[in-house]
Amino acid sequence: MLFKLKNSNREGALLRKLNSAVERFALRHPNFGVPNLMLYIVIGNVAAFFLLRMTYYQAYAAMAFEWGSILRFQLWRLVSFIFIPQSTEPFSLILSLYFMYFIGSMLEREWGTPKFNLYYLSGVVLTILTGIISYYAFGAGVLTGTYYVNMSMFLAFAALYPDARLMLLYIIPVKAKWLALADLALFAVDVIAALLRGDWLSALLPVIALLNFLIFFWCEIVDQLDRRRAYARHRNSRQTIQFKSAVRQQRKKEAQQGYRHKCSVCGRTDTDHPDLEFRYCSRCAGYHCFCADHIFNHEHFKE
Repeated sequence: MLFKLKNSNREGALLRKLNSAVERFALRHPNFGVPNLMLYIVIGNVAAFFLLRMTYYQAYAAMAFEWGSILRFQLWRLVSFIFIPQSTEPFSLILSLYFMYFIGSMLEREWGTPKFNLYYLSGVVLTILTGIISYYAFGAGVLTGTYYVNMSMFLAFAALYPDARLMLLYIIPVKAKWLALADLALFAVDVIAALLRGDWLSALLPVIALLNFLIFFWCEIVDQLDRRRAYARHRNSRQTIQFKSAVRQQRKKEAQQGYRHKCSVCGRTDTDHPDLEFRYCSRCAGYHCFCADHIFNHEHFKE
């Protein structure tokens, strides 16, 4: 148990360091990256769609990432696979590209061009590395598109704008945080399905996309969990429980008496005189309430 805890702390510290490195790089290199990157990605997807249509999808195999072919100097595959569209239906393609452009533009506006480019680039690089490792480990490493990189962009959007309302099936408004949970569930289903059919590459790609998300959001996630734990400790502390109990007793007493404040000198109450101001005297022993006429004109209680 102690060994697992140490490993967890070590991994958390590594992710925190990577997160800090990303923030420092983005601050020190304000001109890094391509402004409006998602526009070029969308244009590339549209161009690839027409190319595939014109070649009756024979260009599909030539655009895919395949490490063995890259070793034979087909270097364009390092980039071309990024633009392979996930849908061959025009209507679905338009909707998916619009959504991808919307999400990417919002992230770039929130983060700035350097950090957003880092997020997308690191997702692509991790995907490529996974393809290379899969090629040597399992003899298969063909990548067609960056579906999980795009899905991880939505996770980032949901983390930054959890209460943003999006239209599910284009008619049902749903908050981004609930769609993100569904996104994670789909990740899990894809991983399990890929493992069951022995497709290790397809099982690794969702995990790698999630890792990229954690690198950029680890500090925010840990801070949020710490705040929730602190709130839970405060809510369940003895002082909080005693305070809530005292408040309930006071409200019950007020309901029975029919008033909340009563002057300890003249006996007037806030029920009989709703416009009258009442205060407590800090120099009196105990809790004694006085109206505005007697707050400075009374004998202080000693007990």
